[in-house]
Amino acid sequence: MQHAAVQRDDPVGRRRSRWSRPGLTAACVVGLAIAGGCCERHAASARIRNRVLGPMRIAVAPALNFSGSPDFDPNAVADLMASELSCVDGVKVLPVSRTLAVLAQQGLDEVESPEHALAIRDRLGADAILVFAVTEYNPYDPPVVGITAQLYGWLPKRLPRRVDPVLASRSASPLVYSEEYSPDAPIAQASRVFNAANVAVVEELKEFAAARGADNGAFGWRKYVVSQQHYLRFCCHATITEIVKSGTARAVAAGSDPTGRMP
Repeated sequence: MQHAAVQRDDPVGRRRSRWSRPGLTAACVVGLAIAGGCCERHAASARIRNRVLGPMRIAVAPALNFSGSPDFDPNAVADLMASELSCVDGVKVLPVSRTLAVLAQQGLDEVESPEHALAIRDRLGADAILVFAVTEYNPYDPPVVGITAQLYGWLPKRLPRRVDPVLASRSASPLVYSEEYSPDAPIAQASRVFNAANVAVVEELKEFAAARGADNGAFGWRKYVVSQQHYLRFCCHATITEIVKSGTARAVAAGSDPTGRMP
């Protein structure tokens, strides 16, 4: 995927990024992790099943703020994303602090391009890096959060060198390891807006809350609506679930076996 070098309005006075809004809206880049962070320990249903994107070591970058709101901390959101990423079977998450340390050495506070993301991944010795943007943010009840994300790197097992031409014509970046494969294309991606006024989102939120034992609390499932942090955690978990599904679908379409066995 090509990302144009553009400037964007920066309401919180941060350094201008070279990410293009159109490219990130179609599918953003993401890299997240927390030191010692782990998936909340509740029911087994809180885990995210994963047959393709693992075993992998994944780094996580601080959130890009494309929402126009200064009301959240990009690093704190990255910590939540990394925590939920650790729910994925077979994935080891590198601490977000390690990504921040590399950025600090470069005099930066965010990842600026797919090439930059891959360079950080190589520096950290990770298999992939997840970079994401918060595209909408309204913390008031009912909360609204938009997240778009991409995972850059390599799958742990090579895919057959063949491509479905129909799939390729419909996809901006088909996941195929061939001579035509672009190393700066995402291997998985997701983009959603989570509006708690939407009935489907509420049902999904209730299932998430039940898996985390929220039914035992005073607020019940609404714990994940009244708290900005808890709602962001839900949004991160749902985004990562879509990332895993996206990676699995692309691998299967490209001709791999989702169980990890080569044909």
